[in-house]
Amino acid sequence: MIEKPSGKILSRKRKTIYQKNHIVAGTVLLLTISATTLGNSSQNMKDKTVDHVKHLTDFQVVEFRRYTIKEGEREHFATYFESYFPEAFQQMGAIAFGQFFERRNPVGFTWLRGFKNTDARAIINAGFYYGPLWREHSSTMNNLMVDSDNVLLLRPLSPERGIPVLPSVDPVKEGKGPQGVVVAEIFAVKPESVDTFAQGAEATFASYRAAGAREAGVLVTLDVPNNFPQLPVRTDGPYLVWLGIVRDNQTLETKFAPLAEPSVQSLSATGLLRGTPEVVILDPTHRSRLRWLTEGKK
Repeated sequence: MIEKPSGKILSRKRKTIYQKNHIVAGTVLLLTISATTLGNSSQNMKDKTVDHVKHLTDFQVVEFRRYTIKEGEREHFATYFESYFPEAFQQMGAIAFGQFFERRNPVGFTWLRGFKNTDARAIINAGFYYGPLWREHSSTMNNLMVDSDNVLLLRPLSPERGIPVLPSVDPVKEGKGPQGVVVAEIFAVKPESVDTFAQGAEATFASYRAAGAREAGVLVTLDVPNNFPQLPVRTDGPYLVWLGIVRDNQTLETKFAPLAEPSVQSLSATGLLRGTPEVVILDPTHRSRLRWLTEGKK
C-alpha cells in the first residue's frame, strides 16, 4: 500500500504525479490479483474435473430396487426413467448410483438409490413421490411395470465398503455409452451370521479383485422399520450383497466366472446361508453412473 507523504501540503504538480502513481500502482495490483485469481481458477477447474463428485459421498442407506417390466417395454422404461429422475433425486439430496438391465432376465430392470440416512430416505421419498414430477409421469411409469416391490434396504458393511458415486456419463466423450459389466452376488444369510459370513467371504472377494474386478460395494441388510411404507421393502433378510465391475464380457467370462462359480459353491457349504446365492449380471443403461471407467475418467 502506498502512503501519502506526511506533514506537507502537496503542490498541484506533485499531487498530479502522486495520483498518476496511484493509478498505475492500482492497475498493476489489479492485474496481479486478476492473474492470480485466473491461475487459481484454472487450477480449481482442473481439480474439479477430477474431484467434481467428491461432495457426493457418505450415502449410508441404499435401496437395491429390482423391477419387473412389461415384456418388450424395458428399453422404453429406461428411457423415461433416465430422462426425468436421476437429477431430481440428486437435487433433493439422494443419488441414483446406477441403473441396469438384468442380462438373464429380459424383463428385469435394476437400479440403486442412496440416501445419507434413514430420516433423509423418508423426507426425500415423500418429497419426490408426492411432488409434481412424479405426479406428471407416474401413470406412464406405472403402466410399464408389473412389479416394483422387490427391494432390499441395505447399508454398507463398513463405511469404506459403500457404493462409490462415479461421475455422470459424459455425452460427448462417452458417445458409445457406459462400458463394462456390473455383477451383483446376493447372499441370503442366516440370522445373526452376517459378520461371520462376511469375514469368511473376504478371501473370495479379494480373489475377484485380483482377477480385475473393481469392487463397488459390500452391503448388508439395514434392519430398521420401513419409515416410508408407501414403498415396500423386503423383510426376509438378512442379506449380504457384493457388487463388482468388470471391464468387458471377455473379462467376465474368462476371469471372473471361473472364480465365481466354485466360490459360490464353497460359500454355500459354510452352513451360514439360507439358500443358493444369486448371481445377477447387470448391463449399465445409457446414463448409468456405475460402470467401467478408464483411469483418466475416475
